[in-house]
Amino acid sequence: MQTVVYQHVNYLWDEAKAAELSGDEVSLFLYRSNILGADLRITNYGGGNTSCKTIEIDPLTGEEVEVMWVKGSGGDIGTLTRQGIAGLYTKRLRDLKNVYRGIEHEDEIVPLYYHCLYDLDSRAPSIDTALHGLLPFKHIDHLHPDALISIAAAKDSQAITKEIWGDKMGWVPWQRPGFDLGLQLEKCLNDNPTIKGIVLGGHGLFTWGDTSYECYINSLEVIEQASEYIAEREGKDRPVFGGARMESLPAEQRKSQASTIAPILRGLCSSYQRMIGHFTDDERVLQFINSEDLGRLAPLGTSCPDHFLRTKIQPLVLELRADEDLSDAEAVKAKLLPSFEQYRKEYTEYYESCKHSNSPAIRDTNPVVILYPGVGMFSFAKNKQTARVASEFYINAINVMRGAEAISEYTALPRQEAFDIEYWLLEEAKLQRMPKEKPLSRKVALISGAGGGIGKAIADKLAEEGANIVVTDLDETRAKSAHETYKRDVSSYAVCDVSSTDSIRSAFDKACLEFGGVDIVIHSAGLAISKPIADTSIKDWDLLQDVLVKGQFSLSKIGTEIFRKQGLGGDIINIASKNGLVAGPNNVGYGTAKAAQQHMTRLLAAELGPEKIRVNTVNPDGVIVGSKIWEGAWAEGRAKAYGITVEELPAFYAKRNLLNEIIRPEDIANAVYALTAILDKSTGNIINVDGGMANAFVR
Repeated sequence: MQTVVYQHVNYLWDEAKAAELSGDEVSLFLYRSNILGADLRITNYGGGNTSCKTIEIDPLTGEEVEVMWVKGSGGDIGTLTRQGIAGLYTKRLRDLKNVYRGIEHEDEIVPLYYHCLYDLDSRAPSIDTALHGLLPFKHIDHLHPDALISIAAAKDSQAITKEIWGDKMGWVPWQRPGFDLGLQLEKCLNDNPTIKGIVLGGHGLFTWGDTSYECYINSLEVIEQASEYIAEREGKDRPVFGGARMESLPAEQRKSQASTIAPILRGLCSSYQRMIGHFTDDERVLQFINSEDLGRLAPLGTSCPDHFLRTKIQPLVLELRADEDLSDAEAVKAKLLPSFEQYRKEYTEYYESCKHSNSPAIRDTNPVVILYPGVGMFSFAKNKQTARVASEFYINAINVMRGAEAISEYTALPRQEAFDIEYWLLEEAKLQRMPKEKPLSRKVALISGAGGGIGKAIADKLAEEGANIVVTDLDETRAKSAHETYKRDVSSYAVCDVSSTDSIRSAFDKACLEFGGVDIVIHSAGLAISKPIADTSIKDWDLLQDVLVKGQFSLSKIGTEIFRKQGLGGDIINIASKNGLVAGPNNVGYGTAKAAQQHMTRLLAAELGPEKIRVNTVNPDGVIVGSKIWEGAWAEGRAKAYGITVEELPAFYAKRNLLNEIIRPEDIANAVYALTAILDKSTGNIINVDGGMANAFVR
């Protein structure tokens, strides 16, 4: 075994790693799956499936039996583990041929897979189970490489397959995945026993081998050969996608246009239910959306089932100039609305013309993928991961169209075939098995001062409850470190000086680029200066006003602009203090600023309520543990004011409230969560989180 060099795929097999797994065929199959899934040119997230067959001992008879281990329903080969696979008796699976009543009864077979299970801890078997089980090979890969789908989706796919591989590859015409397609693969192999793989028309690739490594190499070689065939022809007879129709804006202008229009698009895409966005200006996207062929190819839609299940039947192309003036959001909305209405109308017509008597109800009629020529591509879905994956799949679809056009002519699936997969009862059942969404799912929260302390605790709580988080902080190291505590697709971060309007706007732009917009704005950034009036300088006063009051004003003002573009309402929550309600010594600058924060909240609640924008205040008190403002001079000042030492402060604050409780950042976070997820008819309110301070009671 030696390292192999390919031009169009990544050879990732590590001999040392494989040696560690030697003798464990299932572990080697999982290893092969993971390295195949690591190259998006080979297959997308969640796309394709892999398997292996081993000899096991039947727990009832003690006899040796063949068991097939295959990726289960809804899994991803790039991250596949033993928990994500199904183990089935191969003989029982093949015996299903005895009860199979034909393609019109396809859905009857899937429940019977459970009667074939060897491993009782198996993941639910996928619809592709039979495709692996009816073939005799020990190791099988079913992949969706861009190059192979280009060939599979080409007008004369079968002839091209023959031209590239001669008699070494089989070919079967398009057919919806299921038991019957497994029978067609079996027949293709029986008719051509020396083939090393099969091209599935409009769909993808099957390859195999006696060992995991042989299967891996076979897959790479077939994909490499297909890629070379396309590369030799691309751009030779005619420019890629017919050549450029227009030029892209410069990179910074693309980002600016995208961040400006994203909340408008998000609002329009959320007419049925709120969506999270993703943006890319990948060079492959720009080449397609700026091309002469965009108008011809985009309406055709995608070919591979995995592609259109995630991207919808076709994208929406915006009829806007790349350098369109987007400053008047209402005018832009008015200009775009007819295109969205037309898309919804056409999708409804597609549903009505293709539906069956037992089809699931029509789903959201809004586009998932939106193309903005000269700028880039947006995708909108229920969460960031789904939106990002939809974007990745459409890039694969672009690659497929480019390849198919280079060697022949691109063909998409017929609308009825596409519908029968999109609204397949088995696909609907899979959707119904998805976990219930969390309370703040589909929401985006921008939090100032979230690099630590109360702000970070708020970010943690909202993320835990399903929100996407934009961590902002004056200190980039703190912001980035906080962001890195979350899993992928949960958060982003931005440096934000809340005393600078430009810095705040830049943070909101980042939020719009990353997630499509913002739903929750939380002003948690703060500082504290505790001095008597004689010692309070104008510099102290201005700093407190700039960070606490001006910062809140600017965050609210720019946040409201985003809310209005979206038309989805919103939440503004300001973290103030008990000190805005209670007069105490040595606190004139801080207490005045906090009182201003509280009254600004009431004023904005009164102004913005009719637009479903709710504005509320949370008043902490005595949050010493984990709070940054209690470091240094502030703690010393408060200790001096109360005639105690700094070390005595935690106990002092805990004992002085009615509940005798220590107040922690997590307690403030719970109040913010309540206002965003539970108290959805509250605005202009103050929630004190202080353990009960009678002199701070609002009424």
